[in-house]
Amino acid sequence: MIEATDFRNAMSLLTTAVNVVTTKGVSGAHGFTASAVCSVTDTPPTLLVCMNQTSRSHAHFIDNKTLCVNVLGAQHENTSNIFSSRLSSEERFEQGSWSELATGAPVLEDALISFDCEIEHVQEVGTHSVFICRVVAIKKGEQQSGADESLVYFNRAYHQVGQIEIA
Repeated sequence: MIEATDFRNAMSLLTTAVNVVTTKGVSGAHGFTASAVCSVTDTPPTLLVCMNQTSRSHAHFIDNKTLCVNVLGAQHENTSNIFSSRLSSEERFEQGSWSELATGAPVLEDALISFDCEIEHVQEVGTHSVFICRVVAIKKGEQQSGADESLVYFNRAYHQVGQIEIA
């Protein structure tokens, strides 16, 4: 039997992108910091997003049935911390510049990339919900000088990797 602590320690060595996942709809605007995001297929474009069922915004994502995965750049460490803090939803969205695409979920204007999605299926697995999301719009962020690296999480700390060409 693998202990939960051993599993968490092992997973801390899996480098992951840092994202702020947002929603907006009948239940209002909400968001959280997530590393458990990955592609499922490109036909149709589909993402998988995992969220703890005890999160205070979990029910809002279920109610709204939409989400936007905002992939964070190196300059967004503070944004990541804010969206994983105890601040209210209103206070969280005071950080950064936000717009929207097809679903109305908040899009971080200077995210590296944003995937606007409709939640098509929710599967409960242990303590988490797995959202299977159809991508309905994609927006490349408005990059600023020096904002050319991705924010990743490894060994319980933030790091920056890569350089992207800004066209």
